[in-house]
Amino acid sequence: MDSGGDDEVDEPPIGELFGQLIDEGKAYARAELGLAKVTAEAKADEAKKPALLAGAALLFLIAGVVVLCMTLALALATLVGPLAGGLIAAIVTFALAGLLGLWAKQEFGKLK
Repeated sequence: MDSGGDDEVDEPPIGELFGQLIDEGKAYARAELGLAKVTAEAKADEAKKPALLAGAALLFLIAGVVVLCMTLALALATLVGPLAGGLIAAIVTFALAGLLGLWAKQEFGKLK
């Protein structure tokens, strides 16, 4: 009995199919890793400005503490005019640190 046609299809061997599957899996993993890397770099770029502002606020806060300590030392030494001038300088420095800190907080809030 003749089946009437050639139904036999040339299929690649199973080893070749598994090799192709592994190669495609590796390519997919590389693509996913690349996507994760690009996403992380983009988020890091967005966080640069708020981090720099927070760092500047911290520097001004440290400067304000130094000014306050020096002012108190000068005030105790002389008990005259340097106290008022030093306190005004310290208040201005703390206010600047506070404004920079609020600005940094606002920039961090935009990241979400």
